[in-house]
Amino acid sequence: MSFILYLLAGFVSGMLGGMGMGGGTVLIPVLTIFLGVSQHVAQATNVIAFLPMAAFALPRHKKSGYLRSDGLALVIIPALISSVIFSFLATIVGGDALRQLFGAFLVALAVRGALSLKDDIVARKKGKTKSSSAE
Repeated sequence: MSFILYLLAGFVSGMLGGMGMGGGTVLIPVLTIFLGVSQHVAQATNVIAFLPMAAFALPRHKKSGYLRSDGLALVIIPALISSVIFSFLATIVGGDALRQLFGAFLVALAVRGALSLKDDIVARKKGKTKSSSAE
């Protein structure tokens, strides 16, 4: 049974990661909650699983015209610096604290998604959507 859960977790996280939506939001909870993997191992697994997903998805997004290069260095440089700092920090912080931080991150994502959905519903009632107002 765990073999099937690993495959399913990999499939769903790959699907989300390929679309640029963060496969780790599925992969990490499945590994920790359903498969009993420690938080540190689950997060490290997510990082290593992300590499081939990004290697395949990035050229596809670029070819489709979805990759904007203006301002890219302004995203990449601080992301690289903070990932170095926080990868060291993650090895120091205990698994329980790491799990709580990741849980808080997921709750923040859920709240943001709910608020965005509420805004979309209000905009539809007024007769316009975000996509039509952006054009």
